[in-house]
Amino acid sequence: MSIDKESDIAANLQIGPTTLGMVRIYVEAEGLELPLDFDPDEAEEIAEELRAAAEAARGMGGPARPGGGRRR
Repeated sequence: MSIDKESDIAANLQIGPTTLGMVRIYVEAEGLELPLDFDPDEAEEIAEELRAAAEAARGMGGPARPGGGRRR
C-alpha cells in the first residue's frame, strides 16, 4: 500500500511522553498494537513533517473531513 492510497482500516492513535523521557506514538488496530518511541528531537522532526504535510494537503484542495476532526 502506498501513502497516497485510501484505506478502510480504522486505528486508534495515542501520543504522549513515557516515564523514560521518550515520546510514544501508540497505534492500535484490529489485532495490532504498535508502540513507537522517539527521543524528543526526533518527535519534533516528526511534528514538523506532519505540519508540512498538512499544509501541502490544504494546497491540494481535497475534500475536508466533516467536522474537521482527526481519525482516532
